[in-house]
Amino acid sequence: MGGSDSSLQESTTIRVVVADDTLLVREGVQRLLEACDDIDVVGVADSLDGLLAAVEAHEPQVVVTDIRMPPTFTDEGIRAASAIRRMSPKTGVVVLSQFAEPAYAVELFSHGTEGRAYLLKDRISETGQVPDAVREVAAGGSVTDPSIVELLVSAAHGTTDPLADLTPRELDVLSCIAQGKNNAGIAATLDVSEKAVENIINSLFPKLGLLPEPTVHRRVLAVLLFLDAQSNTR
Repeated sequence: MGGSDSSLQESTTIRVVVADDTLLVREGVQRLLEACDDIDVVGVADSLDGLLAAVEAHEPQVVVTDIRMPPTFTDEGIRAASAIRRMSPKTGVVVLSQFAEPAYAVELFSHGTEGRAYLLKDRISETGQVPDAVREVAAGGSVTDPSIVELLVSAAHGTTDPLADLTPRELDVLSCIAQGKNNAGIAATLDVSEKAVENIINSLFPKLGLLPEPTVHRRVLAVLLFLDAQSNTR
């Protein structure tokens, strides 16, 4: 009986690798996660190369990583997320940043929101925030720090509910986009033509206040708006 209980506990434990070049932060996150019965920190790293090696060695379900680490102290966490998507597609990534940097959030989510989270390091001190993000990402979900969403959309949209003006069909399409589906996948799901999907997307972007800009990925911003609105209704 004891063996069965042990196997059950092992199967429900989330294996995590933590990466941060600052020892105090790295150990703080590690202890925070290890205090949770359902989370097991199986490896730590202090650089991009060390993180990728730890992922290969330990095959974690989730990585919690700082954005800026050696060797360049710029966007290592974002580059790690991209590399992990290729080398270990089922591994989720929680990125922690010292400052609200919307461009990095857009890049993190540019290839899909599933299994990705972007939080500010301030959340480390908030009970349950980081462990909850780990659990959400491990389940294939997504978490975006509210301050990031506010910065992304504040200049473009002033209403409290950016989805209020969308039709039910536009909401259906936006939900499919948030699931990572391309236009063909959306068309198949909703049983409409790809041309119809394209027209709906072109109509919902302006309603969300997302005008064409060369430096902005409107599809990603629309998803962030959708995820934020969904979280506010829970």
